[in-house]
Parts: sequence; C-alpha cells; structure tokens
Amino acid sequence: MPDVRRIDPNVVDTARDTGIPVDDVELAVELAGIALDNPITTASGCFASGAEIDRFYDVTELGAVVVKSITLEPREGLPTPRMAETPSGMLNAIGLQNPGIDAWLERDLPWLQGRGAKVIASLAGKSVEEYREVARRLRGRGAVVGLEVNLSCPNVEHRGLVFACSPDQSAQVVAAVAEEADVPVFAKLTSDVTDIVTVARSVTDAGADGLTLINTLLGMSIDPETGRPRLSNVYGGLSGPAIRPVAVRNVHQVATALPDVPIIGCGGVRTVADVVEFTRAGATAVAVGTSTFVDPFVGQTLVAELRSWLARRGIRTITELRGKVVA
Repeated sequence: MPDVRRIDPNVVDTARDTGIPVDDVELAVELAGIALDNPITTASGCFASGAEIDRFYDVTELGAVVVKSITLEPREGLPTPRMAETPSGMLNAIGLQNPGIDAWLERDLPWLQGRGAKVIASLAGKSVEEYREVARRLRGRGAVVGLEVNLSCPNVEHRGLVFACSPDQSAQVVAAVAEEADVPVFAKLTSDVTDIVTVARSVTDAGADGLTLINTLLGMSIDPETGRPRLSNVYGGLSGPAIRPVAVRNVHQVATALPDVPIIGCGGVRTVADVVEFTRAGATAVAVGTSTFVDPFVGQTLVAELRSWLARRGIRTITELRGKVVA
C-alpha cells in the first residue's frame, strides 16, 4: 500500500478553502495520442523498470513508466566509480548497463504488464540497425504504449555514439525506429548542441511523434587532492536541479518553434512548482529522475500535490497551463 503519510494532508485540505474541490481537477493528458491519467512519468535511467520503486508505492499511480534504456545485447556498463555528487545534483557514467532486449522482454515487461503500468520503452544502440532491431522486437507488446529513442546519452565509451549531436544521424535513427514501431515514437535529445531546434525539427521530420527534452549534460569532476577524475569514464552526465533552467529553456525554445509537437520535459524536477514550470514552458508530460534517489516517494507526491496546487488556484485542468508564459 502507498505510504500516504508522505503526502501532507494539509496541502490537500486547504485547496478547498480558496479554490475549487480537489476532485474537480483533471490531470489527464494526451501525449502523442497516448492517454495518461496524469502528466508525471519517470525519467529513463533513474527508475530501472519499476519493481524497486513499487515497494514504496504503486507505480501505476504515475502517468507512465519510462524504463531504463534497453539495447540489443546485454551491457555491463562502465567501470566504477560511476557516480559523483555535485553541489546541486550528480554526475553519472553508468554506460547504459542493461540485460539486453530479450532478457528484458522475458523478465521485466511481464511484471510491468501484470501491474497494469503504461510503459514507454527507452531504446539505445551503437548503430541505426541496432535501434531498428530493438524497435522491431518491441512490436505488439501490450503494455508498451510508446518508444523513447535515446539518442543523447553522454555515458558511452565513444562520443560518436551520441547521435543527437548530429541532425542527420538523429534523423536516420528515428526513421529506422519509426518504420518498425507500432506505437508513438519520442526522440530524447541533448542540450549539448549549438541549436536544439534544428535537431528537433530533423527528428520530427523523420517520423518522431514527440520529444523528450533533455538528457543529462556532459560534465566532469576532479578530486582536488589527487588530481584524478571522480568518474572512471572521466566525463559523465550531469543531472539534478542544476540543469533544470537549461531544460526549461530547451523545452520553451522547441515548443515555440514546433508548437504541435508533444514534449516530455525532463531535467532536475523535484517539486510541483518544477512540474508547473515545465508545463508553462510547453511540456505535455514531465519526467522525474534524480530526485527519486533522494526521495523514492517523489513521483507519488508530485501527482497528489499537483492536483491540490491547481485546485487552490481554481485551475480545473493541467492543460490550461501548457505553454502559458506571460511576456
């Protein structure tokens, strides 16, 4: 059973004093044709496939579960140390460790399907054909409602594998996945480019139904005493509150240029105010990642507090705020 004590009852009750009843608030959204009960999803890489967090609360309370990226073959990932704390987030260089698509289909997806979760499967690869093959094996899988094409993970051995740095390479991967997919396709992009709108336009022209903005930013940390990098891979992905302003800016830039393209906003989400900020920037759904390591209940809390936040202000639907930035 969910630990409801983690949600402050006063937050919910006071919503009725000055606004509208909490029960009158509608959180449902449509994400590229996918009906979600609420806009809160997990961020790939921070939630595995849900079983660990399900010990704390029912993962089906979330709009969708975006799983850790899956590759064609199993990957052991990068050597340790893989993580380093930063003043307002963390660096990680996991290296896309995962059991491979066949093992994931045999073990993890049946569990998610049994729980009744809506699954957005994140896929990665070393080549266009690897992406295509993973997408092909995901066809016809009942619980899978969408595919997230991870074009932008910085935690790889070779920077040339970060397809999102090239509009053309990104388009080739997305086109291959879209040819095989029987569900909406989302391209996950990086801010480590000169013009993210150009890449966004390229992948949507190639067949992406939506976008996830953004992935972690490439960063580095050095031990001042030893002079050694704190990550064995030297560089890693920076996540957490430090990257949120960058992510919000990217969402707003892309939403302004491509207003009809649904976006999953991602990067440093901790509070309901962060969710509203991403929504105002133009996001349809909002993913929470690194905060899960600090508070495993954060996804459940955000769903409850978002409803009361809207109720206190007399806002009946979350969609009323989408793209609403006052000049």
